[in-house]
Amino acid sequence: MVATPTPYSLPGSDPAPGFAAASIGVLHDVTYSRVGGQTIQLGELLGALSHALDLTEGQPEGHCVRCCWIGMQVADYLHLSQQERADLYFTLLLKDLGCSSNAARICALYRTDDLTFKRNFKFVDGTTRQKLDFVLRHTGQGDGRLKRLKTVTGVIGRSGSLATELIQTRCDRGAEIARLMRFSERVANGIAGLDEHWNGGGHPAGISQKEIPLFSRIALMAQVTDVFTLQLGSGAAADELETRAGSWFDPELVPIFTRVIRAPGFYDRLTSNRLETSVFSDRAARVSMPVDDDYLDEVSYAFSKVIDAKSPFTYGHSERVAHYTDMICEALGFDLPHRRWMVRAGLLHDLGKLGVSNAILDKPGRLNSQDMEQVKLHPVLGHDILRRISVFEDVAEVVAAHHERLDGTGYPHGLGAADLTVEMRILTVADIFDAMTADRPYRSALPLEKAFAVMDDMQGTAIDPKIYHALKDAIAASPWPARETRPFSPRY
Repeated sequence: MVATPTPYSLPGSDPAPGFAAASIGVLHDVTYSRVGGQTIQLGELLGALSHALDLTEGQPEGHCVRCCWIGMQVADYLHLSQQERADLYFTLLLKDLGCSSNAARICALYRTDDLTFKRNFKFVDGTTRQKLDFVLRHTGQGDGRLKRLKTVTGVIGRSGSLATELIQTRCDRGAEIARLMRFSERVANGIAGLDEHWNGGGHPAGISQKEIPLFSRIALMAQVTDVFTLQLGSGAAADELETRAGSWFDPELVPIFTRVIRAPGFYDRLTSNRLETSVFSDRAARVSMPVDDDYLDEVSYAFSKVIDAKSPFTYGHSERVAHYTDMICEALGFDLPHRRWMVRAGLLHDLGKLGVSNAILDKPGRLNSQDMEQVKLHPVLGHDILRRISVFEDVAEVVAAHHERLDGTGYPHGLGAADLTVEMRILTVADIFDAMTADRPYRSALPLEKAFAVMDDMQGTAIDPKIYHALKDAIAASPWPARETRPFSPRY
């Protein structure tokens, strides 16, 4: 059962200046859900994560789910064991686990919007003509003629090494996160080999034929099938697979795929609003597993690795926010289960940034109004992802409010003091503090004294004074910078 947050007040505290007093709730047992005795279906967790991965790949919602459905139709012809079917299912849903890790590099190298770049690159068949046309259409479009020419020339001159670099980063990170989430080596290897080609011309290892894991071969073909079917129709998708048979794709698998694609009703089923229900009724998705604090910590940490890989300016941000959150909670006397719950909120608070282009996240100058509208969506996107997972529903409410302010001038909903729980206020203070004391595209990290001076002026309007002073006390009692690699370990 998900607990409803109570109105805010710290035990023994006075209301923030200028705001009406909120009623006092029982702080440690009402505002969050304890974990004991809960279970979760894998499909619930994977569905939410696949939705997050669609965001950062610039794909229409449901891409990973559709790829899973396509791949599992093919699996029916391959006589796989139940365990093999389960591992293929997980590989298909999680194939893009490492996709956020190359977004910033794409944006910097090609001087373009990474989401559009990634979405459209999936139509490139690898021929020199198509690759050159793609580079010309997607590189430095907002630059002047000379700067764009220099960028295009540089990209073309390094095309082979750049492709290997970008895909290596993506594949290695994806496999690493799959292992963190306790999936098998077969799943991790299937994700790592997603961009290898049958003829050895893929990346990052350039392996060929049956050296490529079977799950990787199926996942790549399912990906191309979905992209081409939605854009050009199922006939075009089948034709594309046949054209690339023996070059990109396993020639023995292509006839099986095309049989599935050309079956009557394929397009209608693929685009049906009932497809997700069908995919998550699979036996693998219906496996229920006990949920304990350790598992939720590991899942939150794995999610944070996907989030923070999105930008060099957010690298480590989620972990630091989680750590500062825990320092505040400890200073306020929270019990251990509540602290761990809050650490997870810190790790997950920026999940929605996966749906924001790096052209905005890494922009060195002031954001314009259109940019800010995109940025302001990220708490909503994060909430939409987390609310899909029963054990994170209450965390989702806190995540949605981490940019709200006491005086109602925050976003996305303009909530005021009466609507903001203690958990929301803590996360806001931790997030603002790390934003000020870490490098950003538009400025260097502020010294501790300067950050405190700025935050002093935010008391009572943007941030809660008592929570802010709890952070200051905790920082004063710790070595600076007060950062740990993983906030929930070894502290717990």
